Amino acid sequence: MNKRFIGETINVSFARDFVLEKDPPCPDFIHWKGDTIKKVKLLSQWRDFSRTGSSAKNMRAAHAERASKKGSWGVGKIYFEILDDNNRVLEIYYDRAPKDAANRSGQWTLLSITD
Repeated sequence: MNKRFIGETINVSFARDFVLEKDPPCPDFIHWKGDTIKKVKLLSQWRDFSRTGSSAKNMRAAHAERASKKGSWGVGKIYFEILDDNNRVLEIYYDRAPKDAANRSGQWTLLSITD
């Protein structure tokens, strides 16, 4: 097995609509470098809602503890490990931080591919 770090922004698409933009399900398709990669199976999923830098200090301890478990708006990442249609394991994540004031959506990243 060969694991390659990618660390590049990707576009994704979904077979079904979903309600919460900042809490998306695993995407069905990944669009990267002109290719469309199809998800065959979700292998695992986890969340990291920890706060870093100055945002780690701007909450009371009780609120920070709750936010680390449930998240707060624009903070954290949701990770997915999937098996694709080429029998590779891809690790992707959704970063909930807004891109900028005009575009408050987060962004998707392809973290690694294991052949």
